[in-house]
Amino acid sequence: MIYNNLLFFLVAIFLFTMTSGTDTPQFPFFGSLTVLAVSLFFFDRTAKRLYSRANRNGSGAYFSTEKRLSLLALLCYSLILFACDLHYYINPLSLNGLLPSFVNIVGLAFFFLFLLLMWRHARPTYETIFGRRYSNRAFLISNTKANLPIVLPWIVLSLGYDLLALLPLPGLKNFLHSEPGEYASFILFLVLILFFFPPLVRRLWGCTPFPEGELKDHLQEFFKKQRFSAKIFIWPLFEGRIITAGVMGIIPGLRYVMITPALLEHLNLAELDSVMAHEIGHIKNKHMLLYLLIISGFSVLAGFALEPFTFYLLSRDSFYTLLGITGLSAENMLTVVMTVILLGSLVLYFRFLFGYFIRNFERQADLHVIKAIGNSQAIISAFEKIAILSGNIRDQPSWHHFGIGQRVDFLEKCERDPSWIIRHNRKVWLSLLAYIVVIGFAATSHNLLPAEQWKQSYEEKYTEYILDQKLLREPDKALWLGIAGDLMQHKKMEKKAIAAYDKALALEPSNPKLLNNLAWLLLTSDNPVLRDPERALRLARLAALQIPAGHVLDTLATAYWANGFPEKAIEIETQALFADPAEGTYYREQIEKFRTEKYNPAGTAVPAE
Repeated sequence: MIYNNLLFFLVAIFLFTMTSGTDTPQFPFFGSLTVLAVSLFFFDRTAKRLYSRANRNGSGAYFSTEKRLSLLALLCYSLILFACDLHYYINPLSLNGLLPSFVNIVGLAFFFLFLLLMWRHARPTYETIFGRRYSNRAFLISNTKANLPIVLPWIVLSLGYDLLALLPLPGLKNFLHSEPGEYASFILFLVLILFFFPPLVRRLWGCTPFPEGELKDHLQEFFKKQRFSAKIFIWPLFEGRIITAGVMGIIPGLRYVMITPALLEHLNLAELDSVMAHEIGHIKNKHMLLYLLIISGFSVLAGFALEPFTFYLLSRDSFYTLLGITGLSAENMLTVVMTVILLGSLVLYFRFLFGYFIRNFERQADLHVIKAIGNSQAIISAFEKIAILSGNIRDQPSWHHFGIGQRVDFLEKCERDPSWIIRHNRKVWLSLLAYIVVIGFAATSHNLLPAEQWKQSYEEKYTEYILDQKLLREPDKALWLGIAGDLMQHKKMEKKAIAAYDKALALEPSNPKLLNNLAWLLLTSDNPVLRDPERALRLARLAALQIPAGHVLDTLATAYWANGFPEKAIEIETQALFADPAEGTYYREQIEKFRTEKYNPAGTAVPAE
């Protein structure tokens, strides 16, 4: 369940951080409150109904119900994020942006609210299956403490980052927002995880020191033979009735081996040694560090693709077609689409890529038993017992551990042919090498994707979309018609541009910008049929009378030249040169052109006679 809960919380954190607040909520406050109340009520009733059914079907049904309800909690959480505009209502908690982590923590608390409802109804079923009585309050606290280690690193990192940014040190702020600063923050975060996380988790999970006696002495002696050191604790996971063990911590003084009472009760000494050898295998193969590497890799890949893919999405015609169909704003549609895509990527990444590595890490730890003990008989015997006592789960698949039957079959194959051990280790390290190469490439190749090209295309399409919306709401406003003309001219849709300028001039006949832009188009159109030098001259004169700016005088000079008055054109262009000396090179080239070339209505200049 730990890996499933990790995935659920990662998705919840991702959902909240990917969505953003709006300037105005979709519903008024009481409307949003009603949506929240209905969602909580629906989830509460569903949890009560499902757990009442699981009450008669043992621990397997309990865990299956918890998984299904956790997924439903995510769906309900997604609904209230969008429908209730959570960001909008809790954003004041950021204290004007000084502590955005407060908003993130409170936002995640709403997901916890659904989980609390789930655990509330899980209590009677839990008591029946696992044989221990709890008050509602104690049961909720117990489950919260069990899941808190999953989100605690994210909370600590967010708060720490905000507090560092509050320090009156501009250089530190700039460093934190730079790429090296982000990597330094991540390294510091890893150091904190290594030192403080294991003892904190041990306390939250209620682990107690392994009792003194012959068994502890035997285990410590076994550790010593394996050149391994760790403190041993009793792990009361699900009242100690789950048959499992775990290891936590990389630093020897802060490393803990945790064993459930059920494991001690059902395994003999040789089988227990083999399980300990398996846990030692995780440490010997550096799996703890590799878990952190692979979990953090998603952030690197997302950082590589997120912004370019956003530009790509906004540059597609299909995106704007979807806007027209749904009626959503571009911002909301982008949020929805990007959230769905990235959420799907997150689930696929952890379910398949992360799952691939942790399954093969488990197999590596299994193979370490052969190296440590000399054979796999004891670990196979332990697996067969665990499969039977856990509800005949031998052939049940597992996305993160391989099924027990698969693990036994592979161990037996390696016993018959030890070369399979070498092959598997080679497979794991080659896979890691390929993964590291990909992550390193993504971290250092930000310019590989044509982001600027997509950005330019997106800006044009987005402007056109916004303009279309403005024209639909205010079809008789010259401003939008003029901007539409500019956009059409830029996109070489010149006939439509002239029509838009004409409509705008019908509303504001003396607007100098409209006069100048239309005059320029009538002089320079790629389509000779659309050229009209005489009208362009009339328009340019009216524009220059109002705004004798350099670019307007340039249009007027070009119009004189096009109408066969090169001397007048040179005179006006000289005025433009004095009015706008910063563009002197261009105006001098124009003067030279007026002197040496003749305007050709077909679209190309010809030498002057």
